[in-house]
Amino acid sequence: MTDSIGTVSDGARTDATETDATGTFTVPSQMSALDTGPQTSRASLPIDYNKRLMLFSGRANPQLAVDIADKLGVELGPITLKTFSSGEVYCRYEESIRGADVFIVQSICGNPQKGITANDALMELLFMIDAAVGASAHRVIAVTPWFGYSRQDKKSAPREPISARLVARMLESAGADRVLTMDLHAGQIQGFFQKPVDHMTALFMLTQYFVDLGLPDLVVVAPDAGRVKLNKNFASKVGAELAILDKERPAQQVAEIGYVIGDVKGKTAVIVDDMIDTAGTLGAAAKTVKEEGAVRVYAAATHAVFSGNAFENLRSAGFEEIVVTDTIPVAVAGRPENVRVLPCADLLTDSIRRIFVDDSVSEVFGGENQLF
Repeated sequence: MTDSIGTVSDGARTDATETDATGTFTVPSQMSALDTGPQTSRASLPIDYNKRLMLFSGRANPQLAVDIADKLGVELGPITLKTFSSGEVYCRYEESIRGADVFIVQSICGNPQKGITANDALMELLFMIDAAVGASAHRVIAVTPWFGYSRQDKKSAPREPISARLVARMLESAGADRVLTMDLHAGQIQGFFQKPVDHMTALFMLTQYFVDLGLPDLVVVAPDAGRVKLNKNFASKVGAELAILDKERPAQQVAEIGYVIGDVKGKTAVIVDDMIDTAGTLGAAAKTVKEEGAVRVYAAATHAVFSGNAFENLRSAGFEEIVVTDTIPVAVAGRPENVRVLPCADLLTDSIRRIFVDDSVSEVFGGENQLF
């Protein structure tokens, strides 16, 4: 066999050729240092790819999903969700979601109208995520405005689970690519995730509502030391003073209010928290604030859990208004007339749109969504 080696002359490249009994083939030589022009490659296939956004709803808060879909200008994707007589949850997407960015709207809360509990909602969310991953969705985003089990974010006694951490791991194990949530009980819960977490806040919705009311001599009251940072931000945005309640919690869902740190006498007080559950603590706080001389008392919170005797406790607490959002569906039957529900679909829609187009989510709040 004879070899003929190519040479480089005047910046041009020549190739080496090998000739044998079967014929001649070309062996590319090393590229000259002067040869820097674009090289065509068959290692990639350029195509026009249009992203698709698909929105689906679980049974925990379907009305919120409908409102988000209306504002996005899309229809909710068809999906079958049901609970078997054995109590097991089932789901199936009724059309192809291959290659789509799938957003699943599901607060981890119960919905008596749909006959599901908070645990049903959690399992349903996990199954919807898993089914979307198995159906080759491009990305799966869990939109959980109310992150259930968020209050169990640490050990308060020996041999307790850190349930919020486990829920985070479950969502990731199911295949969620990111989580969109609102007003976590503790901002550090984001650290339980290895996937991105977009943390929304209803602070600006709530503060704007009270600014529009134009209440005189306003004082914002933190229900406990853990809510001081949130209430301080709230007070600064409505131009009010700050007071703090001394609270002890001897057992779960049991609270004892000691005294008020700050001046509330002759003023209008707004007690701000991230959530209202049985409203026992909130009622005790309102009573203490009134005993200290407050003229009127309002309450504001993002999440209206409203479990147990919440409506009775709120009705007897003497609030002027209780202002919440619709991250959790609020039953109409039996609800006190002074409960005001603010819609959060606009906020979530903006965030979903920004996630879909890979835009900054923190710009929705000017970077002020890390409040506590």
